[in-house]
Amino acid sequence: MIKELRTDFNRQWNAGRYRRLLERLDSRCGAHVSFRVCETPVFIPAYLIRLMEQSGGEIMEQLVGNAAYMAASDQAIPSRFKVPREDPHPLFAAVDFGIEQSPGGRLAPRLIELQGFPTLYAYQPVLCQEYGAVYDLPSGLNQYAAGMEADNYGMLFRAAVLGNRAPENVVLMEIDPLQQKTLPDFILTAKLCGISIVNVRDIVRKGRKLYYKKGATLIPVDRIYNRVIPEGLERSGARLPFRLKDDIEVEWAGHPNWFFRMSKFSLPFIKHPTVPKTIFLSDVTAPPGDLRDWVLKPLFSFAGGGVKVSPARFDIDSVTGPRRQEYILQERVENAGVVDTPAGPAKAEVRILYVWHEHPVPVLNLVRLGRGTMMGVDQNRNMDWVGSSAGFWPA
Repeated sequence: MIKELRTDFNRQWNAGRYRRLLERLDSRCGAHVSFRVCETPVFIPAYLIRLMEQSGGEIMEQLVGNAAYMAASDQAIPSRFKVPREDPHPLFAAVDFGIEQSPGGRLAPRLIELQGFPTLYAYQPVLCQEYGAVYDLPSGLNQYAAGMEADNYGMLFRAAVLGNRAPENVVLMEIDPLQQKTLPDFILTAKLCGISIVNVRDIVRKGRKLYYKKGATLIPVDRIYNRVIPEGLERSGARLPFRLKDDIEVEWAGHPNWFFRMSKFSLPFIKHPTVPKTIFLSDVTAPPGDLRDWVLKPLFSFAGGGVKVSPARFDIDSVTGPRRQEYILQERVENAGVVDTPAGPAKAEVRILYVWHEHPVPVLNLVRLGRGTMMGVDQNRNMDWVGSSAGFWPA
């Protein structure tokens, strides 16, 4: 996106450096990074990243400050996943933007989706550091939000995870964490925050208290950094020692209800210049005339599952009855191929990561590059110069 930086990077890139990047990431993380890491970072104009950071915050505050929306979003939380003691806002949130390009070349963000759930907050700074070190990126490039740098980012993230609790009594909780692709982030989070990674299957409940095992000792769990995705929980068939909806004496570093409240369910309620028109399928009496310009999405799916770009009339008509409340129809974002790579133009989706501290504070970014119709791994299989990346811009 910044032509001079892109041209210099492509000219100096070589496969040996890329192999070294992957080796260094595995070493830093203490585990193999099994998801695809892109060959390149992305060089983003400063005006564009600032507009994304501002827009994401405006969108989230619009939702959290809307009593009518909060009441409506109650229906988005399945009763089996409705957790007591909900916080008034998400602690961690991410807002995904595609990038459209005007005929004059001006770039503008367009909202793809948002989520009130944590993602690669510990891994992403390491990826940025290794991009910079291996590729000898120019000094003066930034990857943190305005006013943020590595040290104060680490302190802010650690404070958000721990709250006022001792690290020993805080756990990162996931289903079978050692088998998850996000294990590198779990290991880095545990190291940064001094907490333990715990399989939700192994939690012990006594009355209204939860415990985890450290050797032969049961350690009280006072606070949970929750990485359990409800869809993954159901798909795993895991039998848990407690139900999420039980009134347990525990704090949540990222309350689970916000996974549902701030999600694709939110999109029809948002009024913002960056947001494409979005309609609940249950409110669609007659589909738009040209479905090539629309996307059909299930409200709660992971990694693009069930999404249909340019759906056929059959796809819409086949969703019947109450299930229509579980889908949205959204105007298609014309994500432009704005990243020039040796394999051809690539599209970029930029995810702005926030920590809520009185208001949503943007902290850093995550980028996905792709050349398929969609940006997920399954839609960019067996391609080079795609995958997980990071954005840099002139400070």
